[in-house]
Amino acid sequence: MNQSNKIRRPAHPLHRLSSFALALGVIAGGAWAQAPAPADSAAVEWRQPAQPLGSALTALAVHTGLLVGVDAEVVRGKQAPAIQGRYTPRQALLLLLEGSGLEAVRGASGGYTVRAAAPAPRAEAANDEQHPSGGSLETVTVTAGRDTITEGTGSFTTDGPISTATRLPLTLRETPQSVTVITRQRMEDQSIRQIGDVLRQTTGLSFVQNGNAGSDGNSVYSRGFLVENYQVDGIPQTGSWLTQTGDLAPYDRVEVIRGATGLLNGVGTPAATVNLVRKRPTQAFQAHASISAGSWNYYRGEVDIGGPLNEAGTVRGRIVAAVQDNESWIDRYEEKKQIFYGIVEADLTSATRLTAGLDLQQHDNDGAARSGLPLFYSDGAESHFDRSQSAAASWAHSYQDQRQFFVSLDHRFDNGWSAHAGFNQSKRSYDDVLGYAMRGYLNRATGAGLSLWTNKWNSDPVQNAADFYATGPFEMFGRRHELVVGYNISRTKDQPPTYAGWSPPNYNGAIPNFYLWNGDYPLEPFNPQTGNSETATNQSGLYATTRLRPTDALSVILGARVSDWSEKTRRIPFAGKATFGSRSENGVVTPYAGLVYDLSDHWSVYTSYTDIFKPQTNKDLSGNNLAPLEGIAYEAGVKGSFYNDQLNLSAAVFQIEQDNLAVVIPNQFAPDGSAAYRAAQGTKSRGYEFEAAGEVMPGWQIGSGFSRSVARDAAGVRLNTQVPNGLFKLFTTYRIAGIGNGLVVGGGVNWQSETYTSNLGPSGKARFTQPSYATLDLMARYPISKSLSVSVALNNVFDKTYYTSTSSSFYGAPRNLLVTLRGSF
Repeated sequence: MNQSNKIRRPAHPLHRLSSFALALGVIAGGAWAQAPAPADSAAVEWRQPAQPLGSALTALAVHTGLLVGVDAEVVRGKQAPAIQGRYTPRQALLLLLEGSGLEAVRGASGGYTVRAAAPAPRAEAANDEQHPSGGSLETVTVTAGRDTITEGTGSFTTDGPISTATRLPLTLRETPQSVTVITRQRMEDQSIRQIGDVLRQTTGLSFVQNGNAGSDGNSVYSRGFLVENYQVDGIPQTGSWLTQTGDLAPYDRVEVIRGATGLLNGVGTPAATVNLVRKRPTQAFQAHASISAGSWNYYRGEVDIGGPLNEAGTVRGRIVAAVQDNESWIDRYEEKKQIFYGIVEADLTSATRLTAGLDLQQHDNDGAARSGLPLFYSDGAESHFDRSQSAAASWAHSYQDQRQFFVSLDHRFDNGWSAHAGFNQSKRSYDDVLGYAMRGYLNRATGAGLSLWTNKWNSDPVQNAADFYATGPFEMFGRRHELVVGYNISRTKDQPPTYAGWSPPNYNGAIPNFYLWNGDYPLEPFNPQTGNSETATNQSGLYATTRLRPTDALSVILGARVSDWSEKTRRIPFAGKATFGSRSENGVVTPYAGLVYDLSDHWSVYTSYTDIFKPQTNKDLSGNNLAPLEGIAYEAGVKGSFYNDQLNLSAAVFQIEQDNLAVVIPNQFAPDGSAAYRAAQGTKSRGYEFEAAGEVMPGWQIGSGFSRSVARDAAGVRLNTQVPNGLFKLFTTYRIAGIGNGLVVGGGVNWQSETYTSNLGPSGKARFTQPSYATLDLMARYPISKSLSVSVALNNVFDKTYYTSTSSSFYGAPRNLLVTLRGSF
């Protein structure tokens, strides 16, 4: 890169903050350093004599770092049996409690609370965990708290409840929709660091990438439609920043519910909901630090420290920080990231927990382009550019900051009910200067014909969102059922300045000869501000869901939401008349219904139904917003869970019917310069999905899925052809215990079907097709010692060349290597 033209963003306070946190992790010698190491899920040899239960539990905690909270009165006078053999810490805990009449309840941070076992209905108390020696532990139950965690489990699935679909705490098998959970272990095994990358690995999701990270042209699709519903810790979020630049360092897992989820989101498409679940403070001290280096000068450092902040362990904290600097296979493109995440939770009483924290992320791209180069030459033939050739001017950039502040209060009542109140404030700042060579068509003989599209936009949108709900059991007709009642609300305000736009005055963006172009010219145009604008969006809804249990085998899930939505806009030009707009939808009812029937202890069948409603910002040729999207979604399937929910299987069929679906009109624009859309009626999407996730056998983890869906309008014409209708994704690892300290090897395959876009090229009639393709990734991880490991990831092993979009020549990453050294303290 020409250093004289390299753009550098001014220093940001987050840089100093994250650097300081990284230093703490490397030193690992603070107030937490004297605490025991975190528990390891691997089995070890145990030799422990019979002794008082309190002493046995203390010894277990000291030797493993497993946090076991217990009142001395609860274990007074109780004896623990002698144990001898090879067990995990969790199995050892179960053995110590056998026959005591006590249970160990797993909390949100991974620790256990020992208490008197409470009677529970068959469906909840019948834990079929096997005694390590072969017998059944009928008197001991281990249940999850309100929050499930995947960190430290070593699993590609979760056995705990999730509530993203209905707010009821349901296991994957109990949820009457298709669910994928990308766990912390899978993120680490695949060296996945960015949210967009984890969505690429999710069953049924397709990532269509038109430009560099942060580009507004990048989109995620599910079941043929755009994914627009995103949540953090269950609170709906506005905007697509999550898929563009969000980093995964602060998150324990990513939950993806495919299909419509209007019950909690209110408005949205029937594609999917993506919920990012934050890491929680750990009950016992733990610290991790890692450094990574890879292709294209990729460097990253990360630290994660957590544990109790007082002697009693009633106040716990955690900080996560990361810095990243990398170039790319694309000329002139550079990326810098800085992340800081901090969280504190305090047990105000034994039944009340207060949590507060912040998540700061800065993502800077220099040499960023909104798309690749044109797919056709000026003579109509398909173009062929090197994967390294960039469409970006050297002065183009995209700078984005995301700041989230959150607080929540949870309380458990003695009658089994619990209440939650959560608030999240999201402040995003972005500053984009656009300059990319996608205007016109290249004359391949002379190198002339291309010009820059230029523009700029910046703003500081703020969203305040809150969620309140109560959930618990109730008795009716002699049986126990569950109920959730809640209310959520969000207010988003955005006040971006307006500029001259895509055609700045007195600017010539022509590139005389593209073959000699280095991005330095034409220079950045003067793009003056022409006015101000404001958009205020309010959304709220009251929802309720119940799970009725007519029999032990049958669950009937019924729910409804009543939503209000409004949007007010103002456009105030410096010259001319101001314009005002207002839209609203009140009292919109979204019903939800689901049935789950247990065929056996391991298999169940289900079906679900819900409505679809979404006000739209897409505009027609006259500049009017399209009518709200409306429709219905059906799904039916079968699910299986094995080995205490450590392996989850599912198969589903679905149908989605919609009216007023926004379909882009090629090469047509609304009066404000945005793409013009038409409202398609009678659209229908049908498809099916298969998925398997979890432990197939000891040491062998798998995450795989196949999906197929086709969306058509009322005339049978296929919609969204740029999205593959078939996807297959597989990633698996296996631990070879006999090699050193246990070598882990793994690999993955991603395949997608053909995609295409029509009405392209100089004639406006050409079609560009990306044939079906597959890529192969490999990995290996070796524990050098108990506290140090090294991992290697080799992606796109056969260096497959493919386009990530059928709108421009933007290529997928060539073969690349990443090496990570990770230490635990």
